[in-house]
Amino acid sequence: MRKLTYFIATTVDGFIGAPDGDADFMYAHLDPEFIGHLVAEYPETIAAQGRVQFGIEDAAPKRFDTVLMGRGTYEPGLKAGMASPYGHMREQYVVSRSLTVSPDPRVRLIDGDVAARVRELKQRDGLDIWLCGGADLAGQLADEIDEYIVKTYPVVVGTGMPMSRAGFGVRPLELTGCTALGGGQVVTSYAVKR
Repeated sequence: MRKLTYFIATTVDGFIGAPDGDADFMYAHLDPEFIGHLVAEYPETIAAQGRVQFGIEDAAPKRFDTVLMGRGTYEPGLKAGMASPYGHMREQYVVSRSLTVSPDPRVRLIDGDVAARVRELKQRDGLDIWLCGGADLAGQLADEIDEYIVKTYPVVVGTGMPMSRAGFGVRPLELTGCTALGGGQVVTSYAVKR
């Protein structure tokens, strides 16, 4: 069975974006070693424009062939002209109650029971499913997430958008990997204990 992995960037104090959701401040000073790690280990998580920039347009997915994101996560790319930011993946899903028509035929919309849809996707053959963001969607899918891969950036912001809006609930995790990189970024992996 496929896993749902929340692969997300966060500050040291646990925020994935500013209060308005903007996360550009985390990407202002990316270390070449960190970028190399992402390109080597998670090439499919780099959006179309980045794939061109890093010369990996034809890089095959290694971990994920399906991406799931909330409307707030999808919107900045859409405004920048990327209606299909992960067209190199088998499937792209955007969870939205306000979008009624997909801006691109390669992007599918989910507006109903997202947890049921994720359970259905997990039953299909293929690579794992990447939960791209954001906090509201992670909260809705808290009981469906099988793995967390957290990219921690060396910055503290004090307030902002949390990793999840699931509400209080203890969800035990098991550490499965930790990679510290030259620019102070740390990539930590956890399996959800069931």
